[in-house]
Amino acid sequence: MRRPESTSIFSNIDWITVLIWLAMLGLGWANVYSAVYDEDHPAILDMSQKYGKQLLWIAGAVVLAFILLIIDAEFHPTFAWIIYGVSMVSLVAVMFLGREVAGSKSWFRFGDFGIQPAEFAKFAACLALAKYLSDINLKMSDMRTRVVACGIFLLPTLLIILEKETGCAIVLLILILVPFREGLPGYLLLLALAMAFLFFASLVYTPLILISICGGLAVVAFIIAKKKLRSILTILTGLAIAAGIILSAKAVFEHFPAHQKKRIGVYLGIETGKKDKEWNENESIIAIGSGGFAGKGYLQGTQTKYDFVPAQETDFIFCTVGEEWGFLGSTFIVALFAFLIVRIILLAERQRSAFSRIYGYGVASIFLFHVLVNIGMTIRLVPVIGIPLPFFSYGGSSLWAFTILLFIFIKLDSQRLMILR
Repeated sequence: MRRPESTSIFSNIDWITVLIWLAMLGLGWANVYSAVYDEDHPAILDMSQKYGKQLLWIAGAVVLAFILLIIDAEFHPTFAWIIYGVSMVSLVAVMFLGREVAGSKSWFRFGDFGIQPAEFAKFAACLALAKYLSDINLKMSDMRTRVVACGIFLLPTLLIILEKETGCAIVLLILILVPFREGLPGYLLLLALAMAFLFFASLVYTPLILISICGGLAVVAFIIAKKKLRSILTILTGLAIAAGIILSAKAVFEHFPAHQKKRIGVYLGIETGKKDKEWNENESIIAIGSGGFAGKGYLQGTQTKYDFVPAQETDFIFCTVGEEWGFLGSTFIVALFAFLIVRIILLAERQRSAFSRIYGYGVASIFLFHVLVNIGMTIRLVPVIGIPLPFFSYGGSSLWAFTILLFIFIKLDSQRLMILR
């Protein structure tokens, strides 16, 4: 006889994941405090300082987490489309009613505090994607299913791009990984990666060289196809798409926001005035490298203390970790994130409902992208696109959005035996 489910809101909660979240909140705040530390204002509750404000955001995150644990897990699949719709409306509204910050009109301002709807679109898109793909009548082999699934995260991506917040927009594209767990053919992922590679290669090399290479590959494919009509048509279509990407890449790139063009151009080596525009990346490398094996010690970082690293409390918060905690501390933080992401994937795989499993993979994908790109930015492995490190970077919108994203899944997992849809 099966034991009845407990009515306590804390029953079946995965406390390991919750403890990781709490540890990251504490470590994240400690690094924000260190990054903007002012000897004249050492009080942690000083609301004139960013570390004081971050404590308020953390308190709000704890309240949000508690609320999400109270709400029945069935709420999320039931209202997924409504949440998604509200999120899309907010993305449109902010373009007309929001305030411009750093060239991006993507913020609602309330005094000294701001809310960025683009951050909350992440969990809204995950919910909608999970709701759609969990329909038992859908087949991933159908083109309509694939198009609608992609459209769910491409719509907010487009709206966020219109707000000139390209970093947040790019994050949503990682949700392309989710349908592959549900049966989408793997070759489509390779095709998407090839198209992205071809786009950026077209910014560096002349069209004639790239078209010649693609033409040569097409000839090889023709020989392998052995005159099969369907294969030949597929090859010709692929060649036409490749040529279109090559010939249009630079024109499309010209419509990117100026700061994104600069960052990508520097990374690809096609931007003039390179030394000035590599300041962030160079100072970031110096800060992390100066930490050595064990670091300089908490509050002892000189690169961050004297503002050599721009955005050191937000996009480049990992520099503070590297400088003050060294290789050991940096490795610990990376390992902590890796453990969290693997934990989410393992929890997703044990779900009885397709909705919970799909949502879990969406959460894991977004966390993975943020961690890889943010840390990659600080060590010059990827272009600087301006996305935060979850639970570490200063900012309430990202902190709350990541908390909601994670705790919805924690709640779904806690009621996995009762959610069968």
